[in-house]
Amino acid sequence: MSAARSARVPRDIPLPGLGEGRRGYRGPAVCRVVGITYRQLDYWATTGLVEPGVRDAEGSGSQRLYSFEDIVTLKVIKQLLDVGVSLQRIRKAIDYVRDRGLSLRNLTLASDGETVYAATDSRDVVDLLRRGQGVFAIAVDPLYDEMEAEVTALPAESAVPVDASGVDDDLAEAPIAHGEGS
Repeated sequence: MSAARSARVPRDIPLPGLGEGRRGYRGPAVCRVVGITYRQLDYWATTGLVEPGVRDAEGSGSQRLYSFEDIVTLKVIKQLLDVGVSLQRIRKAIDYVRDRGLSLRNLTLASDGETVYAATDSRDVVDLLRRGQGVFAIAVDPLYDEMEAEVTALPAESAVPVDASGVDDDLAEAPIAHGEGS
């Protein structure tokens, strides 16, 4: 593992109302928020594009749990796919960001459908546009705000395994959330 990869930005960001501890979101709920199929999510986790930051599946019947940061990354990938960027190019772009220990939150991504550009301030994006090359830009910081509103409505689950009685002590004391389950 390279030094840059080991200095990654933390993959989960605490959200309001989640309390202390690592909590995450199950695949079906993540798919609904991001707008992808479960098959896509499973493939991307299996191939290492976006591994669940809270808990990976540990055998039959276990559930992956994704962090908020994972959900934002998935949404960025979905938007790049929607504008025609190949998954292979997206994978290279995401790896580049991770290898340098960067956070997507501080970047604006731009693409002409072939290349993915990363800019750390809006002047860089303007310079790209002045060269006459049409690009599609994703300002990731506003995407965080948009996704935070949607993700906080999802049921979060503790990464702590349930005890032998089948009841997670942390969840037993948690208030019951009303709404659609996953």
